[in-house]
Formats: sequence, structure tokens, C-alpha cells
Amino acid sequence: METASQLPFGKALRDRLGPPAHPSLLESSPRSQVWRIELSGRPAVLKQLVAGPGADERYEREVAALRIAGRASGSPVVPAILGTDPAERVLVLEHLDHRRPAPDWIVAHATALARLHSTAGPGDAGTLPRWQGPTGADVASFLTLAETLGVPGAPGVRDELHALVERLGRAEGTALLHGDPCPGNDLHTPDGVRFIDFEQASLGSGLMELAYLRIGFPTCWCVTRAAAPLLERAEAAYRTTWHTETGTALPDAGLADACAGWLIRGDALVQRAHRDGTDHLARVPDEDWEWGTATARQRLVHRLGVVADMLTADGDMRRLRVLAADLRRAVLDRWPTLRPVPRRRP
Repeated sequence: METASQLPFGKALRDRLGPPAHPSLLESSPRSQVWRIELSGRPAVLKQLVAGPGADERYEREVAALRIAGRASGSPVVPAILGTDPAERVLVLEHLDHRRPAPDWIVAHATALARLHSTAGPGDAGTLPRWQGPTGADVASFLTLAETLGVPGAPGVRDELHALVERLGRAEGTALLHGDPCPGNDLHTPDGVRFIDFEQASLGSGLMELAYLRIGFPTCWCVTRAAAPLLERAEAAYRTTWHTETGTALPDAGLADACAGWLIRGDALVQRAHRDGTDHLARVPDEDWEWGTATARQRLVHRLGVVADMLTADGDMRRLRVLAADLRRAVLDRWPTLRPVPRRRP
């Protein structure tokens, strides 16, 4: 364990914040190192992004997102920045006390997520990258998976999916998107939910992350499925909060598109370190790997069911609706021991 003198805490930070004391290494992703420290007897968090491809960009995203989110009216939605050292990719942040979330935690999560999203606006264009949706390669991989499992899509479903990709690519919005708004990246403090770890932050439509509540937190190790009444409460809380913060109503259309977009993304079946261009949907017929609270096939079955239930028989994605339902049945017929994703977060 490092001593205080071995921490990445340079002279500029010491001059501003004083010397750090009593460092304790905290659990974090392989892309960062995080310590709990004390500054003048008060707890703080020291985070350093580990050197490697994309590290500088991830650091810049995190700092930019935290500064935008710091504008939130009322109670904060992120920890305060106490200091930065860009040369060392270091952040010093307010320490927050996390308590075990309530059984209906998803409602507070959705409320805080709407407040987070609302902190950015058109004037922030260029500060963060635009959100990136699925591509034509995702369409091809998804349809190949269906064919491999004996469920070829009806004529026209490919066109529906390419139209979906186009709609998502031009989705309007300048919301501050977290990039990974997962259980674990939400701290349930006595003063409300605050989000941490903004290395993948972007700007876009808040619907892309509101979809997490239904589709099962697709970029996250921790998959959960909320009961229908609780999900309705959470989505209503998001919409109400968004309207309160921005003065505008969230469009009714678009949530189904967002969920369908997450369904066809193979990269949303693996943790971020493995999102390297591999066709992960192509792996599903031959292997079922664990990631956090669910396996790849469990995640896929859940997402197929969500999309099949959301789409309508006379809508723009009516063929995808049928394909999703048929593919879900095929997966469960082939692997009948698959269990639903968990209802409770760890």
C-alpha cells in the first residue's frame, strides 16, 4: 500500500489542498486507481486514470462532465471537484458517504439521472463528444445471429433496422449523458443520489440512458429488471424531473428506438475492456459467458423480451417486434435452463 508520499499528488495540489494523509486504496476499474485520503482531517477521494490508449481523452471527458454537472440546481448530482492535475490525469473529489439503496432505489436513480442530463445545453456543444449509436455492422451481426439460431427475419426487417440506426444517429439532444449510469456508479447519499465515473460521458438524447431502466443497464456489470409498477414510477419520475428542470416535455417517441438500439449492440454483452471490435453476438450460439450478475444469453433474452413488448403490431418496427419475440423463444427453447436476470441489485 502506498504511503502518502508515494501518491500521485503533486506540488500544485499540495499547495492548494495541503498534504494528503492516511491513503487507503479503493476498488476501481482496471483503467484507474482510486484512494480515500484525508485533507486537513477531512476525507476526500483521489483518482488517477492509468496510462494507456485513450487515457487522456477519458480524463478530459470526466473533468468536463463533472464541471457541467456541477451546475445542477438544488442538491448536487456529482461530487465536487477539489483539484485537478491534468499532466498526471489526477482528480481530487469530495468524499461521499454511500448507504444501502432502498428497495425502490430505481426511482431516486431516475430522478437524479434526469437532473444530471438537464445540466448540459446547446452551449456545451463541442465540450464533449456526441453519443454514438449502433452501426450497420451491428445490424448485420444481429441478423446473422437470428439466422444461425434458425429465426430468419421477415422481408423488410433489415430495412427497419437500418432505418433505426439512421434515426438514432441523428437523434437530437444536448443532454449530459453519463456513459455508464449503472448501479455502483450511483452513490445513494443522505442528500440524494450522486453519480461518479464519467470517463465515457457524451452529449445526446437523454432517452438513450432512460432506456437503461427497461433494457437492464446494458453497459453495466449489474443487470436488474424492475417490476412493471416500479418501472412506471421511475420513468414517470424521470419525465417529471426533466420537465421541471428544462421546461420542456420529453418526447413520447424514441424510448423504443433506444431500447432496440441497445438490443442489437453486441458490445453491450461484454465489459468495456473487451469492446474491441469482436463480434460478440456471433459468440452467443457457442458460448455463454458471465459478466457480473448475468450471462450473455440472459442479457440477450431480457433485451429481446423488452423490445418485443414495447413495439407495436402496426408500428415502424413491426417486423423487428416479431423477430425479437421469435428469437427469444428460440433462445429459450435451445437453452431452457436460462433464468431471468435478477430483480434486486447486489
